[in-house]
Amino acid sequence: MSPLTQVQPLSGPGKIGILTSGGDAPGMNAALRSATKVALSRGHRVYGIRHGFKGLLDGELVEMDHGDVDDIVRQGGTVLGSARELRFKEPAGKELAQERLMEFGLDGVVVIGGDGSLTGARELAKLDTARGERLRVVGIPASIDNDVGCTSLAIGVDTAVNTIVSAVDRISDTARAHDRTFIVEVMGRDCGYLAMVGAIASAADAVLYRESGRSHDEMLVHLEETVRQAYRPGGRRSRAKRMVLIIKAEGVTLPAERIKAHLDATLRTEIPTLETRVTVLGHLVRGGAPSAMDRLMAARLAHIAVRALEAGRTNLMTGWRASEGGEETMDRDVSLFDLDTVLRETAELRAATSETAQRRVAMLQAVESIFAL
Repeated sequence: MSPLTQVQPLSGPGKIGILTSGGDAPGMNAALRSATKVALSRGHRVYGIRHGFKGLLDGELVEMDHGDVDDIVRQGGTVLGSARELRFKEPAGKELAQERLMEFGLDGVVVIGGDGSLTGARELAKLDTARGERLRVVGIPASIDNDVGCTSLAIGVDTAVNTIVSAVDRISDTARAHDRTFIVEVMGRDCGYLAMVGAIASAADAVLYRESGRSHDEMLVHLEETVRQAYRPGGRRSRAKRMVLIIKAEGVTLPAERIKAHLDATLRTEIPTLETRVTVLGHLVRGGAPSAMDRLMAARLAHIAVRALEAGRTNLMTGWRASEGGEETMDRDVSLFDLDTVLRETAELRAATSETAQRRVAMLQAVESIFAL
């Protein structure tokens, strides 16, 4: 049975824990800062839980004040740290979490993270407080892959896209100088959003993403034609650009080195001057100071999360500019969604069966034919 979404409101000053979990994302610290300051300003005590659910089980809780979070908004990553914790999936782990809640007297917990973290948040919402009430739990979506349901953006996405565009712009300089074809792989194991929007924003010639449904052979044929068109008389190589740029999502299981080898073997006779290079951006995409957009969005999502906890709401997530189905809040851009709905839509998003995923694919396919022109 799913946890309730409404329990007893906090009748006075309470104790609120905050944890960051899963993969780090730029802007997590902005959410931590906002949640801490909002809670403190409303008379609550705040406890930072180090290393996510692992820290909760190990009792790594530290009380926080304004001075602990004043300057963290500029930092990427998470000052609380993050860790995977398999113990929390087991009954013994949940029992230990219940003991920690009793030990520290937490009335509510804000969970900042992606799919795994929000799954953990749903389990937390089934536990009780030392006062004998159901624990108040609200999640905040943070994932650079933008693979969380019920939110148009997750914390870290905007910064990650800007990092990709900045890196690709630099790669383009050397590609143009040497008339080269570059295959650039970006993060996105279960969701190709970064590759999709990164390709458009960086003026790529082609983009490979898992949700397209293309087979490996179809992808290779598509890339062959893209490169041929660039080298064709009157094509791009005879004009100012003089390069070919291919963006590939990590979730596409066709290795970038195999793409390079195929293009070299198939087109070298036809295009003797062909030179291809591979660059994998990897975890570079995760790092760096968060963008203004990520800072502002994180602050607003966290503000509503604390307000919801205070009002006795639980088993919920704050979503940013979600299209429909959410509960309105005092911030018109932030809605509340129950975690069961969030996790169901997240699974559908990753499987490319959700309306959001299909809309992304349809919009990209509508303009993809223009890329190589």
